[in-house]
Amino acid sequence: MSLALSILELSPVGAGVAPSQAVRDSIEVARAADRLGLERFWVAEHHNMASIATSAPEVLIAAAAAATTRIRVGAGGIMIPNHTPLRVVEIFRTLEALYPGRIDLGLGRAPGTDPLTFSALRRSDNPEVNDLLVELLAFERGEFPARHPFHKIVPMPSDVRLRSIWMLGSTLQGASIAAQLGLPYAFAGHFAMRQAKDAMALYRKTFTPSPNQPKPYAILAVTTVCGSDDADALRQAAPIRLAIVNTRTGKRQPIVSIDEALVRTADFSAEEQAIADDFMLGAVIGGPQHCG
Repeated sequence: MSLALSILELSPVGAGVAPSQAVRDSIEVARAADRLGLERFWVAEHHNMASIATSAPEVLIAAAAAATTRIRVGAGGIMIPNHTPLRVVEIFRTLEALYPGRIDLGLGRAPGTDPLTFSALRRSDNPEVNDLLVELLAFERGEFPARHPFHKIVPMPSDVRLRSIWMLGSTLQGASIAAQLGLPYAFAGHFAMRQAKDAMALYRKTFTPSPNQPKPYAILAVTTVCGSDDADALRQAAPIRLAIVNTRTGKRQPIVSIDEALVRTADFSAEEQAIADDFMLGAVIGGPQHCG
């Protein structure tokens, strides 16, 4: 059985790299993925993070689609609490009109940032996130009841339909929501691998068919670092291990060089080492025999 491979792009801001250059580098990654025959190139949404520059995924998606020819391009994902459902449908219908059959819309239930930044992104009263998901699907599918105030609103371009809407998640609750809504499911194994098996099983067991998705379909995100051999790959993974620990302990710092990361990871506290070990549990790191 062949395994379809894809990329989840974060525009990582590495040592000595300007954030603007990290964004431009992402387009080169998309071109390489297209040449190599990968299945998808998805762009994440994060805000106010010194090590990640994907704050406007819809813009990067448009640029990546324009720079490639065949690979599917999309959001992994749009963090629905930060957006109005109507605007998301309008934006992604426009992308689908420009690049037919190549656009994926992945939806996340978390804000992808800290509480203060979230308040700056969305200053109105925050509706329940599941209500936002239902509203977005109602706009896309034209399913508002006749007496609903949004019944006569038609997202443009009106002749375009989004055939590839995904639910992202890292918990059992996210898997359950994806199943209830009849959406394909993308599990964030790169930071929650311990729950992957149970989440996938729950999703498949409770899946409800929908017009675009008659059967359950799921994919798994896995951190992967490939080197010339296992030792080389472990060395290259040091900045990622440090970045994961920094993120989970509230330190918003750019990604450092391999040499600096090796020094700093050697001095991890017990708590930091536990976080790093948990990350390694769900990662594929090694030479060709592990990554081939």
